[in-house]
Amino acid sequence: MRDVTTAHPVQDLDVQPTPLALLLLGREADPKSERGVECPGDLPSPSDPDLVERARAAKEKLGDKVFVLGHHYQRDEVIQFADVTGDSFKLARDAAARPEAEYIVFCGVHFMAESADILTTDDQKVVLPDLAAGCSMADMATAEQVAECWDVLTDAGVAEQVVPVSYMNSSADIKAFTGRHGGTICTSSNAKRALEWAFEQREPSAGKVLFLPDQHLGRNTAVRDMGMTLEDCVLYNPHKPNGGLTAEELRNARMILWRGHCSVHGRFSVDSVNEVRERIPGVNVLVHPECKHEVVAAADYVGSTEYIIKALEAAPAGSKWAIGTELNLVRRLANRFAAEDKEIVFLDKTVCFCSTMNRIDLPHLVWALESLAEGNLVNRIDVDPETEKYAKLALERMLALP
Repeated sequence: MRDVTTAHPVQDLDVQPTPLALLLLGREADPKSERGVECPGDLPSPSDPDLVERARAAKEKLGDKVFVLGHHYQRDEVIQFADVTGDSFKLARDAAARPEAEYIVFCGVHFMAESADILTTDDQKVVLPDLAAGCSMADMATAEQVAECWDVLTDAGVAEQVVPVSYMNSSADIKAFTGRHGGTICTSSNAKRALEWAFEQREPSAGKVLFLPDQHLGRNTAVRDMGMTLEDCVLYNPHKPNGGLTAEELRNARMILWRGHCSVHGRFSVDSVNEVRERIPGVNVLVHPECKHEVVAAADYVGSTEYIIKALEAAPAGSKWAIGTELNLVRRLANRFAAEDKEIVFLDKTVCFCSTMNRIDLPHLVWALESLAEGNLVNRIDVDPETEKYAKLALERMLALP
């Protein structure tokens, strides 16, 4: 980095940077945060023409000792080296099904690697090529904030009626909180069944769900899939006293939604839907349930990443689709089905990758694989035993759902 000088003195405003500001500036590290930390090794240059061959050679040297997982939102340059691809929970289960693999290299984000560590054996080591590959949604609910929320529910006299349901896109700490309080985990594919299970745990007329951390998936599932009303849902804001809610509002609510969202899916709007319908007559609008409620209501189809892929596989030749999810996947699907004369476009007019998911690039993957091939364990994701115990309990409740 070049030096920058100025002829003018800078006024000292005596402003102390917050921990978050220091993290974003790269001056501090928080291994438990989805924002991660800087890479501790020397990365190969992105312009190195031998990167592909180096990755292939390191993977070949490791053989069956390594199992590479690639999330659907990863770059093509990384996906080509994945042994399996899928959404976060499918990949974690795939890792657990390969106990002979000493190293699980997870090309995804921090919470996904945590889930893989929870579900794999103690002898297996989960590696995240870039520790700064996090998830802004997962960071929107910290263990301290959720504990404070439970105190608010207790003071309002409703905690005993509440069952927590946490989305897979949450930290191990939040999954452990869910396990301790009798709750379960859900994916975007089984959110309805998880909510049905949660309400079955309490008296039908009194049961409530605390849904963490994505408000949109919780609201869309409750209203669109389960017949609740928007009035049945309240939004808990961890940055306001008592979550910004009165005790009466908490008592009347059926769904207590955490104020969190996906930065990618949250950008889609009804204007995006209207614009693409005008631009491409006859287009089918297919969006992820992490989108805002009004966008889901305006779409033709709604479903998880796996649902989106299967819907396009089954779509007739010549059909037209606008997809509201991460751009790497949309672009890959557009290329895949172009030969079948299926027109697939991104729902928004502006390009939007998941910035943290995209931190896993070829230089980071090469560095991680070559380090492992040389016997150096790097960037291990290791969930502590107490957290793992209760997070696994919540995950096992999900696995037991019919």
